[in-house]
Amino acid sequence: MTTKRFLLSATTALFAAGLLAAPAYAQTVPAAPAAPAAAAPDTCFTMVLGIKCGLQIEGGVSFNPSAPKTNSGQLFTDHPNQATLNQMALSIERDIPKDASTWDYGFKFQGLYGSDARYTHFLGIFDYALPNSRYQFDITEASVSVHAPLLVGLDVKAGLYPTPLGFEYIDPSLNPFYSHSYIFNFGIPLKHTGILGVLHATSSLDVYGGIDTGVNTTFGNQAGDNNGAIGGLFGFGFTALGGNLTGVALSHFGPENASLGSSQPWGYSNANHYWRYENDANITYKWNDKLSTTLELNYIKDENPDLVSSSGSAKAPEAWGVAGYLAYTLTDTVTLNVRGEVFRDGKGFYVAWFPGNTDFVNAQYGKYNTSVSGPHSTYGELTVGATWKPAGLPSAISGLMIRPEIRFDQTLGGPAAFSPAYNTSTGTWYGKSNGNVTFASDFILQF
Repeated sequence: MTTKRFLLSATTALFAAGLLAAPAYAQTVPAAPAAPAAAAPDTCFTMVLGIKCGLQIEGGVSFNPSAPKTNSGQLFTDHPNQATLNQMALSIERDIPKDASTWDYGFKFQGLYGSDARYTHFLGIFDYALPNSRYQFDITEASVSVHAPLLVGLDVKAGLYPTPLGFEYIDPSLNPFYSHSYIFNFGIPLKHTGILGVLHATSSLDVYGGIDTGVNTTFGNQAGDNNGAIGGLFGFGFTALGGNLTGVALSHFGPENASLGSSQPWGYSNANHYWRYENDANITYKWNDKLSTTLELNYIKDENPDLVSSSGSAKAPEAWGVAGYLAYTLTDTVTLNVRGEVFRDGKGFYVAWFPGNTDFVNAQYGKYNTSVSGPHSTYGELTVGATWKPAGLPSAISGLMIRPEIRFDQTLGGPAAFSPAYNTSTGTWYGKSNGNVTFASDFILQF
């Protein structure tokens, strides 16, 4: 790795470290959303020898008074004014106890059916199983884990697994909102195939390291991986102030664009030589039993100058984002949530719309697709909502969560980016509006 590449991949991690006054402990995944009052208890069909089986269903609707064909700036909630089955996820797993002090093992297999699968596919696994349907199959995770009594502990996971980067998750029950942030949609990976280790160096400091096939990929060049190079992951997690201050800072790096080939005509002949750096840090502070706040910082950069051209000159794309979250526990069953975010896509490369059911997968492969890149703009969004877990429900549906929200999107600089339309005279897409308002709600039911 060159000095330039090392500095780029470590930028966010070092910056986040400077923000905190003390080291801390982090789990093997990023810090959970601040004070999610409606986080449901473990519910499953069976539990034998620590093995759990569970079913989780998420459905919702997003209303857009402007009635566009797509909610710009949103992926998982991109279809306005129609009910959606986002996820029906079935899982079987064995967790390693958090206080494990000896050798132990775990595993997890989770399959998913729903509209979210359009964006969560591992390349090469069910990515074209239902190409003509908005509802598709996906394998969210298929991994095995081992805990070793090294220092405070070493946890190693191998297989297919969701990325540890970012504050928001594929699992909706861990998020404060139905809609996702720009950072989650466009600034981080979603999944990896490889090996991830988390060394609990002390009771307050974790060190992450991993090697994988890249972003959302598996094996086989042009079959499950869009190029012939590997990727890496590095970072750390910490906690301080008696657990009231927690943070995770991680970087993923490696070539991610498609190689040129007969099945990837939109690829690049030198794709393996140009890296992408995805850096994310989130810091959560619990002010008291009711109030928590989180700051998330994100920076993403591609080295390939051929990805974007402007006025005849090639320019390598980069983007950055800042998001703030606030959670206030109003009652035992209701938590109020606020998210404010700014995301700058200065070259108009990362933010995009994917109208076709396989556009997102095809774009990653370098195949023909009808996706539309957004303009070079700065995007702002403010989302206000609540998480309600009704009390007194029968045990079979005691894990019910309902999350209404109102979201305001706005371009803060650059061309209009919302309500995209096609200009037949120029053969290009353009935004008709500088802003967007959506009213949405979903439910999550766990069995």
